[in-house]
Formats: sequence, structure tokens, C-alpha cells
Amino acid sequence: MPATVEVIKKDKNTYAVTVTSECEMVAKLAEEIPELDFMDAFKRLLENPVYKKGAACLKHVSCPVPCGILKALEVEAGLNVPKDSVIHFLKEEEE
Repeated sequence: MPATVEVIKKDKNTYAVTVTSECEMVAKLAEEIPELDFMDAFKRLLENPVYKKGAACLKHVSCPVPCGILKALEVEAGLNVPKDSVIHFLKEEEE
């Protein structure tokens, strides 16, 4: 299901997070993380609030939304470039 992530800087270290999706699990995750701190962009997977809340809200461990939230935080904080992150599946042609 599509999801749209928006991260907006509120003050020096606080960022508002909005996630829009028809997926109930992603919507629940969005409710759990209305704000992030600048330092959340540097926290490891097991310590990161986005992944911690994602573990509680999402049934699918491969859901790309938590990664997208953190990418959006990095871009808004000036830590990364606004380039798309893409997963491509390549099919091998049968011989």
C-alpha cells in the first residue's frame, strides 16, 4: 500500500512527522511517532524509536515505511540528499 511521509522541522532539534497511508498498521505507527528528535537520525536499529515503534505496530518486517521516515528526517535535517531510495526486483530469464 502506498504511504506518504512528511517531516517538517519545528525547532532546532524537533521534527514533526506525518505519515499518510490506508494501511492500518502504518497509520498506527504514525500515531506513535508524531515527533522525532535530530539525534534519532543517528540511533542504531535496536535503539531507534522509529524501528522500536515499527516493531510494535507493523506485522511485516520488510515494510519500507520506517526507513522512509528516517530518510525524510535525514533530508529535512540536512544530513542527506533528497534522492529516491528504490528496491528493484530483477527476474532472471529462463534458459
